[in-house]
Order: sequence, then C-alpha cells, then structure tokens
Amino acid sequence: MLPNNYKAPKISPLPLNLCLPQNLISRERKRERERERERERAMAFLSFLGRLLFVSVFILSAYQEFNEFGVDGGPAAKLLKPKFSVLSKHVEAQTGFQVPHVEMKQLILGAIIMKALGSLLFVFGSSFGASILLLHQAISAPILYDFYNYEADKKEFAQLFVKFTQSLALLGALLFFIGMKNSMPRRSLKKKTPKAKTN
Repeated sequence: MLPNNYKAPKISPLPLNLCLPQNLISRERKRERERERERERAMAFLSFLGRLLFVSVFILSAYQEFNEFGVDGGPAAKLLKPKFSVLSKHVEAQTGFQVPHVEMKQLILGAIIMKALGSLLFVFGSSFGASILLLHQAISAPILYDFYNYEADKKEFAQLFVKFTQSLALLGALLFFIGMKNSMPRRSLKKKTPKAKTN
C-alpha cells in the first residue's frame, strides 16, 4: 500500500521531433518553406501591380502632354499660363518678390520629365521616384486646381476642389510609401540583431 503523502511522478510528453520520423519532419519543414516563398512571391507581385496601377495616372498624363506638346507646349501650356500669372501676382502682392518670367513650354516639358522618370522609378519600388512624383504633385496641384480663386457657389469651385482633393490623396499615398520604404530596413535590422545572453 502507498503512503498518504505519496505523489506520482510527472511524466513530460516527448518532443515532437522524437515522436515523428526525421524524414517526415524535414519534409514538413520544406513544405513550410515553400509555402512561405509562395506567399512572398504573391505579395511581391501584388505590390508591383499596385505600383503599376498607381503610376498609370502619371504615365497617361505625361503621354498625352507629350503628344500634344507641339511648338508651344500644347493645350497644357495654354491652360497653365493664366493660372501661373494669377499665382505670380498673388506672390508679388503678398511678399513683394517678383516671380521671374518662365516659358510655359519649359514648365510643361519639366512636368513631363518628372512624371515619366518618377513613374518609371516608382514601379520598381524606388523611394527616389516617389519623391519626384511627390514634388510634382506639391508644385502642380495648388497651381492647376486653384479653387481658392473662385466663390464657393461657382461651378468651377466644386470641380477644382474635387480635383485638388484627389491630388492630396495621391500626395498622401506617396508619403505613406516613402515612410514605409524607409522603415523597412530598420525593422529587418531589429530582427537580425541577436539578443545578448544573460548569465
């Protein structure tokens, strides 16, 4: 008969790698690595497709302006000229600084180059390309979509304000991409840094 204070010994379960055959474990690990690679490839493709769809706005705009460029910059230059003139007068009235004369043809050419180069780099995941597109949006949106020059009850105010907010959305997406791109190396470094052993 067992004494009253007798306690049965605890039996710990065997580790999984001792219960299963070694070749079965290695097969499971290979499958897990293959599934992980497939997920990474799928995410890389979706990311590339997303960037391609995003820059389609800039690529189509640059292509249209390039086709209509002509000798005077095309319709884009004619649309920009009065808006740039109004902005120059505002700057001169508020700051006293006289904006130098600039050919509209040169501004449109610069915009085409920025959109084409920025889009090409952005598609391949470059934060520099995103910065070029960001600079283009920051400069062009307040000039082209000058809703502030119209009364709130005018039709032009509503149309330009919608386009301006759409440009702000593109601006926000570019800022988000640059922020995520710059934070990724830091995260990978944190994961790779081994923890110091405590005695």
